[in-house]
Amino acid sequence: MRALVTGGTKGIGRAVALRLAELPDARLALNYLSDQDAAKETAGDVVSRGGEPLLIQEDACSQDGAGTIAERVSSEFGGLDVLVHCAVKPIAGSALFTDEDEFRRGIDANGLSFLWLVRACLDLLGPGASAVFLTSGGSTRAVPNYAPLGGAKALGEALVRYLAAELAPRGVRVNAVSSGAVDTEALRAVMPNEVAEQLLRTSAQRNPSGRALEPADVAGVVAMLASPDSAMVQGQVIRVDGGLGLL
Repeated sequence: MRALVTGGTKGIGRAVALRLAELPDARLALNYLSDQDAAKETAGDVVSRGGEPLLIQEDACSQDGAGTIAERVSSEFGGLDVLVHCAVKPIAGSALFTDEDEFRRGIDANGLSFLWLVRACLDLLGPGASAVFLTSGGSTRAVPNYAPLGGAKALGEALVRYLAAELAPRGVRVNAVSSGAVDTEALRAVMPNEVAEQLLRTSAQRNPSGRALEPADVAGVVAMLASPDSAMVQGQVIRVDGGLGLL
């Protein structure tokens, strides 16, 4: 199993990488932007789970970065069975008052980047391959100070459907996993710490499943979408929140 996980050394991306590392013959390309200590630690944890890590330091949220990552993966792996786009640029702000250039940067980095990554890796994705976009509830609900990210995630979900329709004849499936609130650096980067703490605490208290959402919960669903058991799951956005969104 050959996989690429962007943003794969922190938060949910790290949890995804560690979950995939447990699969047979796992070779994992772990993309990261700057934190080399976190990258080395994650690579070591992948090895301890039986996987073979390949660290790629590059901006996965840019078109040029996507091309560079694809070239490296092609050189080292020759192809991909799983592509998971977890990398995010935490660009926060309101719909009315965020600077136009900053808003566009948020849309490009967190929405269009999935399209550029899939295009760059297109020749690496053969029949049976799975591409997964990590999204959030801000794509369908108005979360305070989240307009650039929420708009980008909504765009990403729409692209999932179009890519799924175009890639299904090739035997490649494309889906999204929408995560509820998880305590990550990215979450805390888009809101004040006290607001993040309140959100996480309230989410845990109100969750009908009786506990807070963990990165491993999201990673498990990504692993399911990476497996042959999801061969006929195409163009879907799967919500992982313990049922909180039902209330």
